[in-house]
Amino acid sequence: MDLQLAEQKINEIRSLLNQYGYEYYVLDHPTVPDAEYDKLMQELLVLEEKFPELKTPDSPSIRVGGTVLDLFEKVEHRTPMLSLGNAFNEQDLRDFDRRVRQAAGEAVSYVCELKIDGLAVSLRYEEGLFVQGATRGDGTIGEDITANLKTIKSIPLRLRENVSLEVRGEAYMPKRSFEALNKAREERGEELFANPRNAAAGSLRQLDPKIAASRKLDVFLYGIGNTGASGVISHSEGLNYLDHLGFKTNKERKTCATIDDVISYVNGWVEKRPHLPYEIDGIVIKVDSLQQQEELGTTAKSPRWAIAYKFPAEEVITTLLDIELSVGRTGVITPTALLEPVKVAGTTVQRASLHNEDLIREKDIKIGDKVVVKKAGDIIPEVVNVLADQRTGKEVDFHMPTHCPECESELVRLEGEVALRCINPKCPAQIREGLIHFVSRDAMNIDGLGEKVISQLFAEKLIGDVADIYKLTREQLLALERMGEKSVTNLLKAIEISKGNSLEKLLFGLGIRHVGAKAAKTLAQAFTTMEKLAVATKEDLIAINEIGDKMADSIVAFFEQEEAKALIKELVTAGVNMEYKGAKPVTNAESNSIFAGKTVVLTGKLEQLSRNEAKERIEALGGNVAGSVSKKTHLVIAGEDAGSKLTKAQELGIEVWDEEKLLVELNK
Repeated sequence: MDLQLAEQKINEIRSLLNQYGYEYYVLDHPTVPDAEYDKLMQELLVLEEKFPELKTPDSPSIRVGGTVLDLFEKVEHRTPMLSLGNAFNEQDLRDFDRRVRQAAGEAVSYVCELKIDGLAVSLRYEEGLFVQGATRGDGTIGEDITANLKTIKSIPLRLRENVSLEVRGEAYMPKRSFEALNKAREERGEELFANPRNAAAGSLRQLDPKIAASRKLDVFLYGIGNTGASGVISHSEGLNYLDHLGFKTNKERKTCATIDDVISYVNGWVEKRPHLPYEIDGIVIKVDSLQQQEELGTTAKSPRWAIAYKFPAEEVITTLLDIELSVGRTGVITPTALLEPVKVAGTTVQRASLHNEDLIREKDIKIGDKVVVKKAGDIIPEVVNVLADQRTGKEVDFHMPTHCPECESELVRLEGEVALRCINPKCPAQIREGLIHFVSRDAMNIDGLGEKVISQLFAEKLIGDVADIYKLTREQLLALERMGEKSVTNLLKAIEISKGNSLEKLLFGLGIRHVGAKAAKTLAQAFTTMEKLAVATKEDLIAINEIGDKMADSIVAFFEQEEAKALIKELVTAGVNMEYKGAKPVTNAESNSIFAGKTVVLTGKLEQLSRNEAKERIEALGGNVAGSVSKKTHLVIAGEDAGSKLTKAQELGIEVWDEEKLLVELNK
């Protein structure tokens, strides 16, 4: 067969395979037997092996898995993948509806979708070709898992139109695939996956795509990153457009005109949930109008136009066998219930947090009790109550210790706190937990340095503080259990990459008391370098919005410690970045712009700027863009079809500009 004839035959086979695959995996309506599909695939593989120059990035043969990867590369999301706020009951949903209508007007409709219990992914297409897929990660930076996602047969490798766009969805493992996988693992004597969500996440984070291909994953797409080219004006239209392009969306969705319709939809699925061929853990409710979504905007963590209703937690009865104590990185002693293994919401539970001694006393918990256990939000196991009427008299009271279970230092209860705390700064447990925190995703995000590896390194005395991580050698790591050449190479590369993180990641990783991820970013933006922050006074700190007295005292106390000064010096020597790499907010003093210090609200459709562009440019000039109009609003920018926000601004006598006036001021 010559090249021309081979190309013709390959194109013919690919066309048939794509059509049959779409019918089987997306429409769930196969038109040919599996044997016919497999026969064509084998024919394609033989031809592509004989004529490798004819293999293309969108060939169906890619589905079987390709070259083993060395490491997952990091991917920065063009638009952050925000998490959703939660609702747990009808009142939470009605409160959400009230907030939406107050901000966007009474004419609001919602789209309800099943909340698939899987792994959030982002897929990028250029001119219709699938070019990159990534995990959600921390919402800003995920991992490139393109090779693994290409093995999911319901993800189109080429769209029906040559459009460039980013889409988001949930990759999941069907119940049938999960059961088959665990059965095979059990036969091989391997550890079983706890639930389909963990199995899906574990499959997509395999460096060998052939493993992902063997696990029969699936996907539902639920959103478009950009809709300008398609003329889509609502979320429901966007889902229909995804169908048109060849994506698989969940057909159980419903558009609801009122919150009562939403609640009726939610209640219906509480009953029908067990009969689905895949796991769901709730219902996602979104405002349908994209213009209203823009008007409502987002908080730092989640959109104001969407909420996730979480199904009521399943409750089961088991026996509390013992209570174990652990020491956290801040020295807090936390009691944990050790339970007789029991299945809760699809997961085997053996441990549940008891929080503190007061809770144990309040619930009258004894070792040996029959207890009711549930998973809060279907995630965190907790002891709900004790079945005191089932006691036999053999149950044993529990008493918190007077000394630290790790270092034997005397425990204290600080004023205003319910927790017992070890205040020994050299407590091994606190140091180990601090190291685990430092390498975590929201901090320095060092792949391969999980809890087990950190504990092993600490036990072997290879690391004693976070600076020691940057002194680790290949020889030291290779000597560890289960660390081969490839794992060590990847780990050393990840450690090196982490040196380039922006300052806020390092600040959060250092574990300064009361400084969370958001406060770390605020501090990094305000001071820009570690050197400036280290000499800041309490007055300097509390002058910053969101930094209060307690946090300021903690920051000053941290940097006054000789140990902290020495640690920062070691990190600098190791080459760890000490500067903020993001955009620095413009302060009122630095900007003589008309926007400086003013609260601005955007409403209606802008013609020349997107809502995000307008927001970024106003904030770059010292303004603050808010989502709703109030007496504190200084200025409203009204585009086409501006609604209730414009009316409210006029009622309050607030200054209103059109887009033309906005552009004039932005371009001065």
